[in-house]
Amino acid sequence: MISKFKKSALLALVVGVLPFSVHAHRNWILPSATVLEDKGAWLTVDASLAEDVFDLERPQKLDELVIYGPDGSKLSPENMFTGKLRSSFDLQLNKVGTYRISIVRESVTASYKLNGETKRFRGEEKDMAKQIPAEAKDIVVTRNYARQDIFATAEKPTNTVLKPTGVGIELEAITHPNELYVGETAKFRLLLDGKPLAGHLFGIIPGGVRYRGVLNEIAVTTDAKGEFSVKWPAGGMYWLNASYPARSAAATPGATPPSRRVSYSATLEVLPQ
Repeated sequence: MISKFKKSALLALVVGVLPFSVHAHRNWILPSATVLEDKGAWLTVDASLAEDVFDLERPQKLDELVIYGPDGSKLSPENMFTGKLRSSFDLQLNKVGTYRISIVRESVTASYKLNGETKRFRGEEKDMAKQIPAEAKDIVVTRNYARQDIFATAEKPTNTVLKPTGVGIELEAITHPNELYVGETAKFRLLLDGKPLAGHLFGIIPGGVRYRGVLNEIAVTTDAKGEFSVKWPAGGMYWLNASYPARSAAATPGATPPSRRVSYSATLEVLPQ
């Protein structure tokens, strides 16, 4: 097992190479598979929060889980479970085509001064006005929007659920996300509120960090059209993560928080030829 000391040393090494990759913990959702041969097959999905991608440390809440079938209809999961290290659910893919499974969260963080003392609020927008006193001063508010996506296909891929919602950061598929193969180059577009996010730096991490001892993060920068390409070096599950404004290795001390923070992650499966 990698000790806490070794993990810290590893993170410090990574900081020097890819400063945008550093997060205290990473939210991830992991399907048992993304390409299933037959309609009616079952999919199991795990959701956790951990320092390393696809490690199990703390369960994610599934309150904001949204599932869309190939025809765009909203679906319900089965056998939902929350344990000590992960949350999990099952989904039967009863229709041919591609499904989109997402966890979408909105929250508000704020700082303010009350009687000369700095106070903080974190919660939902509707509760902020109730919990921050009217006499509070120097109120600084940041609105947070986070989306996590996975895509799964039964029998043959379709495109209905791939249409962007126009809110937050999203991955627009130029290459279908369930048609990714070792040695081939896939192409995507990164959007922010439905518009191309140009010149944006982010990372893609292959699973198995626990056994490699290094992230092997793929550094990606979008072009003027918000597009980027990835030639997959090996098979397995990959975790794509982008945020806006882009996170640096360490926040500038004393800097005013942005009025809005947006983050996105997707778990993508790369298959052998």
